[in-house]
Amino acid sequence: MEPADAQYTKLRWLLTVAGLLLYVGDIGTDVGLAAVYFQKGDSAWAGLTLAFVLAGLLVTQIFSYAWYRDDMSDAAKNAAGKPAVPGLSGGRLVVLHLSGMGIFSRYYHQLKKGFIVVWKSPHSNASEERKDADRALFCMATDLSMLKLFETFLESVPQLLLQLYLVLGHGGGSALQYTSMAFSFFNVAWSLTDYRRCLRRSLAHLREMPSGLPTAVYLLYKLCTISSHILSYAVLLALSLYSSIGLTVLWLLGTTWTHALQTDFCSSRKLEYLYRAVIGIVLTFTFFNVKGQDTKVPMTVYYSLYFLVNVTTPFLLGFLKPELQKSPFLLTVSGLIFGGSVLGLCFLVLYYLFLHPREKWREADELDGVDGVVEATRATQRRENFLRPG
Repeated sequence: MEPADAQYTKLRWLLTVAGLLLYVGDIGTDVGLAAVYFQKGDSAWAGLTLAFVLAGLLVTQIFSYAWYRDDMSDAAKNAAGKPAVPGLSGGRLVVLHLSGMGIFSRYYHQLKKGFIVVWKSPHSNASEERKDADRALFCMATDLSMLKLFETFLESVPQLLLQLYLVLGHGGGSALQYTSMAFSFFNVAWSLTDYRRCLRRSLAHLREMPSGLPTAVYLLYKLCTISSHILSYAVLLALSLYSSIGLTVLWLLGTTWTHALQTDFCSSRKLEYLYRAVIGIVLTFTFFNVKGQDTKVPMTVYYSLYFLVNVTTPFLLGFLKPELQKSPFLLTVSGLIFGGSVLGLCFLVLYYLFLHPREKWREADELDGVDGVVEATRATQRRENFLRPG
């Protein structure tokens, strides 16, 4: 018998609405902030703020369109050759994504189908028809969560870094800046949690992480490590913009490592290169299991370097800015970086020693419908080959 978490519930539907509102709020505050920068004559900051928004939108539209095309051309899933989006031909699908509405289309269809299933469906929760609908909804949610993860590390995380740099390096901060950072932070938190739960639920051979303590500890591990790392990067950039060269080197290292692992996520080789470049950006800020491999050694190396950077940053700040050595600012920044780093690593150890789900809870067979042999499709393959929580 499947656990209650296997059902697509009303709460999950409402959380999808909350995720959409966070997404819109995050983009809206960033665009508003860019407009304020333009009015003040800070065209460089306005341009960077908009560039991160556009980068997130562009990459998610590219992958969303590619996945729709894959699903539409996949004979195993779509033998009849139906449009990937009901009512939209291939040409209209292109226009939809060129206008930047691809991810919103996915939200619309996810919420529409979910509303019918959880609010209007006459079928009992135990019926096979309802189980198939639940599985289909989780697969839709997983595709959406993967796109949101891309958007998070291409838009929300860089925005946090940029706005922190401006606050630390240029003194003070406006209410809109802090609002933008708050939306970005909560968008990061939501995206990480939603992705982890949706991915595990959509794959037949993985047991979903229970809600409650395991989810909370995982979220705290990710948020503490990412936040302390972003703050360290912001301090380094405030000390010298040449630190951006170091960030570029870290991105190149992450991209090169991903390329060396020979990921096989996309159906197109050119798109695979874009995917690897995006994963390089993700690895600049946090660790993920890139190819489902044993991560003990890579994770140890990654977080050793992570801790080295975070420990070194406050000392560099005190050394290069001796006037700050006795100031509350240095103590506050150092405390946040050290505290976030130590707490993040403690939560990491706690999660992987005691709370990480290792055993399988169900096996795929011909009766598994969406998750089993019936959907041995490109959609299943991309979920299997995507980043694993790490």
